[in-house]
Amino acid sequence: MLAIQADRTGGPEVLKVVDLPIPEPGPGQIRIHQAAIGLNYIDTYHRTGLYPVKLPMVLGQEGAGTVDAVGAGVTRFAVGDRAAYGTGPMGAYAQFHVAPEGRVVKLPDSISFETAAAAMLKGMTTEFLVRRCYPVKAGEAVLIHAAAGGVGGLLTQWAKSLDAYVIGAVGSEDKAAIARNQGCDEVILYRDEDVAKRVRELTGGMGVRVAYDGVGAATFEATLASLGRRGMFVSFGNASGPAPAVEPGRLARGGSLFLTRPTLFDYVVTTEELDESAGALFAVIASGAVKIPIGQTFPLAEARRAHEALEGRATVGASLLIP
Repeated sequence: MLAIQADRTGGPEVLKVVDLPIPEPGPGQIRIHQAAIGLNYIDTYHRTGLYPVKLPMVLGQEGAGTVDAVGAGVTRFAVGDRAAYGTGPMGAYAQFHVAPEGRVVKLPDSISFETAAAAMLKGMTTEFLVRRCYPVKAGEAVLIHAAAGGVGGLLTQWAKSLDAYVIGAVGSEDKAAIARNQGCDEVILYRDEDVAKRVRELTGGMGVRVAYDGVGAATFEATLASLGRRGMFVSFGNASGPAPAVEPGRLARGGSLFLTRPTLFDYVVTTEELDESAGALFAVIASGAVKIPIGQTFPLAEARRAHEALEGRATVGASLLIP
C-alpha cells in the first residue's frame, strides 16, 4: 500500500512516499480501507519532533473509510461498516489503517467520509473546548484566534450557536471575511491592530470570559491581556511556536485568571467519552449549526506539499489527503 513515512524528524522534506505491506488487524483491532485522511497541525509537531514519536513513523491520527477486516474478539464493528477516528493511533497517512475498535466510532450515513476525516480531530477538539474545558454560555464574550482556520472556524460556529459574543482574530482581510461568514460578531486584524486594546473597546473595558489560542508564542501576550477578571486562557496549540512559561503571580495581577493547556486525548480517555464527543459533533453537523469547510485536498502522495501549505498559513478551513 502507498504510505507516507519519515525516518527522521525535520521539515516537510523528511516525508517520503513508500510502499508498505497492508497491515493485518490483531485481537480487538479493525482495519479501515481509507477514503479520506485528515491533515492537522499536530502532524507537524510529530514530524518536527516537538511531540516525540518513535521512528520511522507514518504520520496521521485521523481518517474515515470502510472496515474491511476485523481481528479476534471485535464486537463494535463488522466488515462493511462505515468508520471514522480522530485520536489515532499514528499511521493514518496510508491507504489502510489498523486501530483498536475502542478508538473508532461508527459513522452515520448522513455524514460523508470527507466530512468525517475533516471533522473528527478538529470537531471533537472544538466539542471539549466549548462544552467541557470551558462551558461557553449565552451572552459571554469569547476571543478566538485564527478564527478562519480549521479549529478556529469550528470554534466560531459552535460558540455562536450557543449565542456567545464572538470576537475573532485573523491575519488578513480575506480571512476576516471568512471569519465573519462563520459567525464572528467582530473581527480583529492582528497584524494591523492592538488585539487586547481592541478587545477592551469591544467589551466596554471588561475583557473576554474565555480566549481560545491555538497560535502559541506570537499571540500569548495579547491573549493574556484580553482576559477579563477570572477569565480563562485556553492555550491549545503551538502554530507559531510554544507559548512562554508564566509566573503564577501574573495570573493574580491580571485578575485572578485561569490558564489551561488541554489536549483532546485527556477528554476522550474512555470509549464512552469518545462516543459522547463524536455524538455531540455529529449532532451539531446534522443540525446545520456547524458546517465543516474543506478548503483544499491533496493526493496522499503529495503530503509534503500539504505540510508546506499548512505551515505556510496558505490553507483555509480543513485540509484532506486523499489516498
